[in-house]
Amino acid sequence: MTFDVNKEKQALKEQTKAIRKRVYKKRKSRLDRYKGEILALHNAQVTPTEIKRWLRAKRIKVVLTTVIRWLEKNGSLS
Repeated sequence: MTFDVNKEKQALKEQTKAIRKRVYKKRKSRLDRYKGEILALHNAQVTPTEIKRWLRAKRIKVVLTTVIRWLEKNGSLS
């Protein structure tokens, strides 16, 4: 039985590639549940800060930047 350096090197490279490969799943946002309401509020000229307060009253605790990014992602904020 002989030792093939190139074969072993290739096997190790493939293992490293498999170990480092990450699987990113698209996670649903807590805000997606209230999409219709949030977009309606935003279309009625309600500010992201006020939307954040509205969400807090619904026991949804988020940071202001989360609301802003969610609005940008859903095409409501430029």
